[in-house]
Order: sequence, then structure tokens, then C-alpha cells
Amino acid sequence: MKRCQWVPEEDPLYRGYHDSEWGKPVHDDRVLYEFLLLESFQAGLSWATILHKRENFRRAFDGFDPARVARYDESKVEALLQDAGIIRHRQKIESAVNNARRLREIQESHGSFDAYIWDFVDGVPVLNHFTRLSQLPAKTPLSDRMSKDLKKRGFRFLGSTTCYSFMQACGLVNDHILSCDFR
Repeated sequence: MKRCQWVPEEDPLYRGYHDSEWGKPVHDDRVLYEFLLLESFQAGLSWATILHKRENFRRAFDGFDPARVARYDESKVEALLQDAGIIRHRQKIESAVNNARRLREIQESHGSFDAYIWDFVDGVPVLNHFTRLSQLPAKTPLSDRMSKDLKKRGFRFLGSTTCYSFMQACGLVNDHILSCDFR
């Protein structure tokens, strides 16, 4: 099977992520929050680091349930800072809690986070036609707009590059290169 050039063939976890998740449209608020959280923790680190800690994050953040994470208090933040299975970065942990609260506000105002986030692409994934890895952008005017709107709503650790990675992960954009069998 031909895969995108960024996939390390020797890493079955990474291959599985590429083959069965990356670029596939997500419409579940919990999974959307999962990727929002994971992508924000990835900032400054490799995706492989986050991917290999994903199950630890799942355990530590109550299955990525935004309603539960939104109720975390300072004692829970302190407990997370002691959890060696995740990235122990205070600002990122605090932003995960803050972002869960902001996501809940969007759910109340838009009916779901899914409805809000997919509105950025008019409900239809952007299908790019790249032939080489070097053509994939780190950010786009669309991710700029998403980041700006999320920040306006009080979200943190979600710059344009992080938003574009989130869009790729959740299938709002499909950046599998043309020769990839998983396109």
C-alpha cells in the first residue's frame, strides 16, 4: 500500500493512525475535542510523541469527555501535572480545561461543536490535490480564520498551524497526497 510520505513505515501505531483516521471526516463532539486537545499539546513537539501517549491522555482526561473536563478544578490540574504518562505542561493542561469550557459554550449556542466547526468548510471537506509532501501547507487562510474565531471565543493554544493540523486530522481538509492509497 502506498501511503503519504510523512508516515514512518516502521511505526505500526503511526501507520494505523494514517490509514484509518487522518483525513476522515469526524462529526462526534467528543472526538473533535480529543483532536483539539491532542493537537494543542503537540505544539512544539512531534506528533509521534503525542500519538504514543494518546491512551495516557485518554485515561487522564476522562475519555476526552468535554463536559467532564470542563468541570476540572485546580486540584485536578495539579494531579495532571504529576501524571508522567502525558505532557506535563501547565499552560497546555489549563488550556485543555479552558477549551472544554469554551467548547461547551459553543455546544449551547450552536447545538453542537460539530455544527460550529464544520461551518468553516460549509459542511464539505476541502479536498486538496497535492502530489508531494512539500506542497502541504502548515496553515491556510481558512485555518487563520478558524484560529481567530476560536481565540475570539476564548480558546487557547490554537494558533493557525495547530488549527490546520486539527482540520487535517478531523477530515475538514483531505491532504492525502494523490498517490496515497488511503485518499
